[in-house]
Amino acid sequence: FATLTMIAIGCVMMRKCNLNTCPIGIATQNPELRKLFAGKPENVVNMMHFLAQDLREIMAKLGYRTLNELVGHGEHLKARYFPSGKAKNLNYDRIIDKTLPIERKVDDPFKPKTNWPALDQMSAAYLSSGKSVTMNLPIGNVDRAAGTRIGGWVASHFGNHTLKPGLLNYHYTGIAGQSFGAFITQGLELTLTGEANDYAGKGLSGGRIIIAAPKNAENLYAHSPIVGNVACFGATSGEAYFNGRAGERFAVRNSGATIVVEGIGNNGCEYMTGGTAVILGRVGRNFAAGMSGGIAYVYDWANDFTENCNQELVDLLPLTDSTDETHLKAIISDHYRYTNSSQAAKILTNWDTEKRHFIKVYPRDYHRMLDYIQQFRQAGLATDAAVQEAFNAATGQN
Repeated sequence: FATLTMIAIGCVMMRKCNLNTCPIGIATQNPELRKLFAGKPENVVNMMHFLAQDLREIMAKLGYRTLNELVGHGEHLKARYFPSGKAKNLNYDRIIDKTLPIERKVDDPFKPKTNWPALDQMSAAYLSSGKSVTMNLPIGNVDRAAGTRIGGWVASHFGNHTLKPGLLNYHYTGIAGQSFGAFITQGLELTLTGEANDYAGKGLSGGRIIIAAPKNAENLYAHSPIVGNVACFGATSGEAYFNGRAGERFAVRNSGATIVVEGIGNNGCEYMTGGTAVILGRVGRNFAAGMSGGIAYVYDWANDFTENCNQELVDLLPLTDSTDETHLKAIISDHYRYTNSSQAAKILTNWDTEKRHFIKVYPRDYHRMLDYIQQFRQAGLATDAAVQEAFNAATGQN
């Protein structure tokens, strides 16, 4: 369906989307190539009209007026491909025959969970009064986006950053489903004793997420993931502390959150534009690809980080600046305070020795931009126009 839409606006299927050389001007940021784009919204509208007309003709032949009437009638399906070999013995009658019809769900999939309204009311009452509250709850992997609904309530009533951090605390025990703590705002603190699936902390917007290993499994999570893939994707602010490893694509497009983890898979910190990422363990390949802002501190005790880092846009620096050292030590101290991490404890106990293993990943243009802004501030010229001029100079824009 998406491919059909692309064709409607001019795509010729060159399959060069990842090379920034699209000759039609669709999948490219090159301004010269973008000038070639000739697609219009009307092209998509016409495509949809033709598609609807074609579908109505097929439905009319079958004797149906609406798609809802058509759902479940497997007797209209016929195999058009007969494989050879062992596959020719497969029988699909019980899948597509009308004896096992496909039925549309009658329940509203977006209906609130039975226990959520009560929690929302309780949270609303405490937040409105400014009192801190802690709730202890179990959680299972079918519970997805835990905390997101109350995060939306907070945002609509107080905004993203007005409440005191940690005012409303949810303590979960178990294994969280996807998108644990997605989009939560400041004032919310979600603590999970256990592990979480993919997209934990997605779109984090000021809240605090703490995922710690159970006491009898601390050694296990020190060497295996405690959160899944794409943790903290698109985070804009807030804090996240993971007492174990994360999967692949960690902190992709982070633009302002402070995140600590004890090891990650491939493609970490891709396209990061702001914030701070601290990795207290091994890092997979292609780290920092497209990273244009923010700072990452990597604990390279195994001396193999350099070969796993994509250095096209970043510089790798030792931890020599006292400001960096103070900042990093404070973050790791918070990580230990929230998660009781044995890795953080070891580093802090032997700080003068262990700090030498840290590498600062500093985007080149971001570094230059900050230097320019500092120069303008020292000269008393740090107006909006001056900052914009500094940014243009740092990034090579006219």
